[in-house]
Amino acid sequence: MKYLIKSIASVFCFFCFAGNRINAQQQIDSSFHFYYYDQKLSMFDAMDAENNCIVWLGDSITDGGEWSELFKKKKTANRGISSDVTYGVLNRLYNIKKLKPSKVFVLIGINDVARNIPDSLIIKNYSRIIDTFLLQMPNTTLYMQSLLPTNNSFTNFKNHQNKTDRILFINNTLKSICHDKNVTFVNLYDEFLDKEGKLDAKYTNDGLHLIGAGYIHWKNILLKNKYL
Repeated sequence: MKYLIKSIASVFCFFCFAGNRINAQQQIDSSFHFYYYDQKLSMFDAMDAENNCIVWLGDSITDGGEWSELFKKKKTANRGISSDVTYGVLNRLYNIKKLKPSKVFVLIGINDVARNIPDSLIIKNYSRIIDTFLLQMPNTTLYMQSLLPTNNSFTNFKNHQNKTDRILFINNTLKSICHDKNVTFVNLYDEFLDKEGKLDAKYTNDGLHLIGAGYIHWKNILLKNKYL
């Protein structure tokens, strides 16, 4: 009898342990604070507000753009933070509000995908971002930009690669949300594809981020569609 009780207890402990592992695996990593994020945000908070400027809001793809030189005749503010996710953008919208921007171009979400944050939560965060602008910054024209394609021919950033189906689903859903909320959706994805359906190698050197030619192409897309 004593051995039977021990066996039952062992089985019970095993399933409790397994259950804890499953729960841990199901937990969503919504963190966004790290040294670079906090450095950049503290700098944004310390700077004087540039009212009526054009804001570029997003992750490293936005962070890497020299927007003030790309659009020399425009007053711009780069609010990109490398490695940022939708949760990080939501956390710092107060900083965007203080700028009283005329236009904001948002590109965020690929790092969420790389971290396997569920699409449903990414989409929910997009809606929260849009609603915050509509409610708190009604005089700002908002442009929600699609996620860019990636190119798995490069060995860099493996967690971001081979996620085309997810990227397309997120882009299509974001487009629908923008339509319903009367917000401009900017389709960058199709404009950066090569014949194989990947991020064109002439615009990148790591399969994820853009080189100079990519930013010039991005600029020309916005000008062609008269967003600027």
